[in-house]
Amino acid sequence: MNVVAIIQARLGSIRLPNKVMKYIENYSLIEVLIKRLNKSQEINKIVVATSNDQRNSSLVKHLKELGFDCEQGSEEDVLDRYLQVAQKYKADVIVRITGDCPLVDPVLVDEVVKKFKSQTLDYMSNTIVPTYPDGLDVEVFTLASLKRAHAETKKLFDREHVTPYLKNSKLFKIKNFQSENDHSNLRLTVDDIDDFQTISKVFEHFSPDIYFCWTKVLSLYHSKPEIFSNLNTKRNQGASMGKGQKLWQRAKRSIPGGNMLLSKRPDMFLPEQWPTYFSKAKGCKVWDLDEKEYIDMSIMGIGTNLLGYGHDEVDESVLKTIQLGNMSTLNCPEEVYLAEKLIAMHPWSGGVRFARSGGEANSIAVRIARASSGKDNIAICGYHGWHDWYLSANLNDNKNLDGHLLSGLKTSGVPSNLKGTVFPFKYNRIDELEKLIKNKNIGIIKMEVVRNIEPEDNFLQKVRKLATDNKILLIFDECTSGFRETFGGLHKKYNVEPDIAMFGKALGNGYAITAIVGRKEIMDSAQSSFISSTFWTERIGPSAALKTLEVMERDKSWDKVTKIGHTIRDRLNKLSNKYELKIFFSGLPALTSFEFLGDNTLAYKTLITQEMLKQGFLAGNNIYVCTEHSNEIIDRYFESLDPIFSLISDCENGQDIEKLLKGPICQNGFKRLN
Repeated sequence: MNVVAIIQARLGSIRLPNKVMKYIENYSLIEVLIKRLNKSQEINKIVVATSNDQRNSSLVKHLKELGFDCEQGSEEDVLDRYLQVAQKYKADVIVRITGDCPLVDPVLVDEVVKKFKSQTLDYMSNTIVPTYPDGLDVEVFTLASLKRAHAETKKLFDREHVTPYLKNSKLFKIKNFQSENDHSNLRLTVDDIDDFQTISKVFEHFSPDIYFCWTKVLSLYHSKPEIFSNLNTKRNQGASMGKGQKLWQRAKRSIPGGNMLLSKRPDMFLPEQWPTYFSKAKGCKVWDLDEKEYIDMSIMGIGTNLLGYGHDEVDESVLKTIQLGNMSTLNCPEEVYLAEKLIAMHPWSGGVRFARSGGEANSIAVRIARASSGKDNIAICGYHGWHDWYLSANLNDNKNLDGHLLSGLKTSGVPSNLKGTVFPFKYNRIDELEKLIKNKNIGIIKMEVVRNIEPEDNFLQKVRKLATDNKILLIFDECTSGFRETFGGLHKKYNVEPDIAMFGKALGNGYAITAIVGRKEIMDSAQSSFISSTFWTERIGPSAALKTLEVMERDKSWDKVTKIGHTIRDRLNKLSNKYELKIFFSGLPALTSFEFLGDNTLAYKTLITQEMLKQGFLAGNNIYVCTEHSNEIIDRYFESLDPIFSLISDCENGQDIEKLLKGPICQNGFKRLN
């Protein structure tokens, strides 16, 4: 009986790249594994099976230099890779070992193989009901069983992980090999950097011996538990995680917080289950790293892609720009054309400055306004970014910004001498603004045109009059609201002209460009202050914006997305009425948010995301509309949403929502202001 051990290994691990080539005690991890496995008395041949991905070329070279057998096969279909190797080496019995388990014990391997041979089985392993430490995994099965699994299962998961079909289909004779005592809590595999550090310490302790048995490691664990600092990771967590979830775990180790934008963190959507990263996007569809396709009925790039992802005309314009060159010692002409276009769209204005993010645009506007007005103090309403000037509102009272987007914003790192320069007022409360103007020497009023509710009693007109009468500059932050209901700013709808307005997000349809538009005499004050940055002069942003504006104007995109938004709200209303649920709407129709009234708001949002993900939708309680959201897509969305609202109705009538959720409840995210 020819017993062939096939070691599954590759360098493209998402959580810890190149892990099998990392060195332990002067040996690569894969070399340690093979050396230890060579001590087996039952194995006739050891072969490493890697993929034909170019990234594995250094692994193949390394193994061949060491004189070890190595074969290459499919990257994704590992089941096929195993079968090809098993047939080539004429295996009767296959021992499956994964390359991230350098402590696999040859004595344990022999025990499992002997037990397998003594019985008429298709499959035996110590992983069906784990009692051995994670990382001592041994699976033994016949070539005939492998052939049958290869022929019968089409599931990607089965083919990627080789043996699930053998274990779970109930078509094979299988048996668990277990230890007298349960040691499954001990983690001796290498999935991430914590694992590698632990394993390195274990080998360092026993150095120069690399052939120590696993029971000695168990004794070390009991005598020096501090070495084993990697025990928080769940066993076989990687097998149930998508590539995006694995990459997120890796990201949090090198990027504080995991990414650069709070509202894109998976905990805001579906902790432990959200795909997190995308490989491509087109129209209103997104593909994750596992190439699963989703329809985006969520936040559409945080509202950046009003014309949909990968708009052909915008992308063509950008590609042409890239081919001609994005940066130069000279200036790009597109910024002049874009400035002129924005001024023509807003006749009250006479000057424009450009940046690449909303936070930058807000800070530039504040700097210019302070330079022009000669006053520091600002009255604000709404969310205006992360910069010091804005967060300084919480230096006076750490709850000052609670009603303006996020509660409990910390002021760590914000200079204390900014205290007393920024003062919030509530939307539609003209009396609060009047009080600030009377008592705080306000030089600037900075606000979003509309928040969750419409202006009442000519609120915006009154704000404009207060600003004019008191020689205060009025700034409208339209980074999000711009181009959603008018061709330009939302202030056009209410016939109120600011002194400065900022536009972003949709302006470049996914490409980074923001604009600060203002009255000429005010914008000229920029010359009296230093406002300058290298990448504000790159060419892609202005090129994208010019083409985006052209398409918007031609297609009247603002009318389309508003109409779609109203349709979605009407159907959400009907659906909630059908199941006697109370929901509350906020935001513009094209930026619709809805919440369930009651204590389980976040749990219901999590349930929607969880269940809609199964149906191929990125969804929650925010729907940022784009022109690519067709009637067919909206119909499919509501067909999938209907049974989930039914579940929520059951929960309102006594069913335990916790039993429906497969993971933690999402965190409280942004409540969009407009």
